[in-house]
Amino acid sequence: MIISSPGDYREAARRKLPPFLFEYIDGGAYAETTLARNVADWREVALRQRVLRDMSDLSLETRLFDEILKLPLILAPVGLTGMYARRGEVQAAKAAAARGVPFTLSTVSVCPIEEVAPAIDRPMWFQLYVLRDRGFMASVLDRAKAAGVKTLVFTVDMPVPGARYRDAHSGMSGPNAAMRRMVQAMAHPAWAWDVGLKGQPHDLGNVSAYLGKPTGLADYIGWLGQNFDPSISWKDLQWIRDAWDGPMIIKGILDPEDARDAAGFGADGIVVSNHGGRQLDGVLSTARALPAIAEAVKGRLTILTDSGIRNGLDVVRALALGADAVLLGRAFVYALATGGEAAVAHLIDLFEAEMRVTMTLTGARTIGDIDGRCLARTSG
Repeated sequence: MIISSPGDYREAARRKLPPFLFEYIDGGAYAETTLARNVADWREVALRQRVLRDMSDLSLETRLFDEILKLPLILAPVGLTGMYARRGEVQAAKAAAARGVPFTLSTVSVCPIEEVAPAIDRPMWFQLYVLRDRGFMASVLDRAKAAGVKTLVFTVDMPVPGARYRDAHSGMSGPNAAMRRMVQAMAHPAWAWDVGLKGQPHDLGNVSAYLGKPTGLADYIGWLGQNFDPSISWKDLQWIRDAWDGPMIIKGILDPEDARDAAGFGADGIVVSNHGGRQLDGVLSTARALPAIAEAVKGRLTILTDSGIRNGLDVVRALALGADAVLLGRAFVYALATGGEAAVAHLIDLFEAEMRVTMTLTGARTIGDIDGRCLARTSG
């Protein structure tokens, strides 16, 4: 299959992966209304084309939390990334580092902190949930600090897991799930050999290190379900804010009032996110939510966004609506599943090339030039 655009990686991943893994990364909650809106609403953001602006000196470089990024992209935290390619978190982190952008390791990664951090020559970011097991949280924060992590991403929109019906149909969960996954793996021998056999161990590396025993895919569903905490509030984050001396980002903000609360709490940044449409179906897309949030807190903290970003045009659209940078989730996992580290690096190159074209044709020479002036105004 010829890969000429970021979107091509989705179909390539679908062909290569066992269905339970593809449907897990591709799906959303309930009827997947928000999942669809996320992609469609970015496309509806109209850009303003400018000409004859002398765009020969173009720069995509930006600074976030005293870190220089080659372009305003971060690879988002995605659970079980190591199931999509052999030791997938390591491969994705290497690709990100080679292209000068951060990689964010998920709490529920296959590869543990101690395997990923030494593999790259720049500090990675780390994502953490608020969990019932505060001992685990304290342990993993200490390990992250020891590994050189500076930036903490705190996901707050998952006090309970969303209902993801695709997972029950695909074999990720539901009756006879383990047998169904095994049959699917046998029907995809390339994945079964490279990842299923040679990519072991397939456990939750960070959780296993804490519990002192292997944890498998069944534990992923069970352990998370038991440890999500619907009682969480801002006070539950205070001890982490006090203990963490680096940048702290709150991920999962969709409402301006919550954005103001994050600023008042002392967060350094937020991620405007609906968890990729995987939590509460029917909520606003991030493209629709972002402008009001930017109006509420722009200048008080760093604004990041995710959910539905599929190409370089979407990145420019997000920045024009008020974001400082974007996180890529599904987009990089599709590439990782298709061709590992090299494919993720290629995906970032495609995003950069599309951003350069878009910036040239909107008259934005630098990332700082991308703002509301790059958006088209319709009359009537």
